[in-house]
Amino acid sequence: MKVGIVGLPNVGKSTLFNAITKNHIPSENYPFCTIEPNVAIVNVPDSRLDVLGNLYSTQKITPATLEVVDIAGLVKGASKGEGLGNKFLSHIREVDAIIHVVRCFENSKIIHVEGKIDPLQDIKDINLELILADLEMVTKRYDKSLKSLRGGDKKLAAEVELLGKLKEVLENEKPVRSYNATKEEKELINSFFLITSKPIIYCANISESGLGNPDSIDLNLAKQVADFAQSEGNECITICARMEEELSDMSEEELELFKDDLGIDSFGLDKLILAGYKILGLISYLTAGEKEVRAWTIVNGTKAPQAAGKIHSDFERGFIKAEVISYEELISCGSIAAAKEKGLVRIEGKEYIVKDGDVVLFRFNV
Repeated sequence: MKVGIVGLPNVGKSTLFNAITKNHIPSENYPFCTIEPNVAIVNVPDSRLDVLGNLYSTQKITPATLEVVDIAGLVKGASKGEGLGNKFLSHIREVDAIIHVVRCFENSKIIHVEGKIDPLQDIKDINLELILADLEMVTKRYDKSLKSLRGGDKKLAAEVELLGKLKEVLENEKPVRSYNATKEEKELINSFFLITSKPIIYCANISESGLGNPDSIDLNLAKQVADFAQSEGNECITICARMEEELSDMSEEELELFKDDLGIDSFGLDKLILAGYKILGLISYLTAGEKEVRAWTIVNGTKAPQAAGKIHSDFERGFIKAEVISYEELISCGSIAAAKEKGLVRIEGKEYIVKDGDVVLFRFNV
């Protein structure tokens, strides 16, 4: 699963990417510093793994991962090719979800492509370009499908009807995700690779001076972004990308001390990665033992045999049963042996839907 970072030039996308991935890619004070997408695999924060690691005295801990793509800055006219827009828009089509970075900080040394700081206008500019790009694609497909439509072709007729509805949504400057699609329509929409059908998180990027200062201009601008996101039914995470980039060079011990000093449980970056994981409809089940404690990524609603198949295809093919206990119950018992004595380890079959935080041992035979 891929999450793409988008936004105007010079809003902090590459800085955020560096912070997330601990990579030191260029992040310069000029538009289109990033030309080709930068891609990295990042760990999904999960404190449960360390706790299980201690419980089992494990040799190895393997977290779930997420692919993050830093896509070059878009500008007005991107849908018509401005600023290499067509190339960059094609990169966005390849991701599964979007993190839209919005600049909420003043800095005369960092150029804003529109010459002023206006987060809501920036969002409007980017969203409009994405809508226009989708409208062009939907219109072309609609016209082509309509010409090919013959009597009795129910599948093509359903496609034409849906494309007509999406065309109307986009013409009203609304994203495709705002359309209340049926289950069948959602499957068809996914095959269109439309940018505005993808789930989105807004990331309000503030300066270090705005942190912890409720009266700062930065936080006021960030609140505007949060209110806008809420009006759309989307999530907004406020973050200082510059500070998070600096923190990315710290050791785990230093980070824990820094958290204690600030009196916080997690940084904005962790919240952002987790939010990206969740909007993709992903969850983690866990396996635990002396050799390894590991988080396995599955789509929410996955049944036990298919979840087992994430480990190895033989596990799915020869699935017999799953021994399951929730993470909370296992930790409260202190050991798997104690949990079994209390009858808390359940035996589940092929129809069991695996839940986030399930600690699972699969039994199989091939």
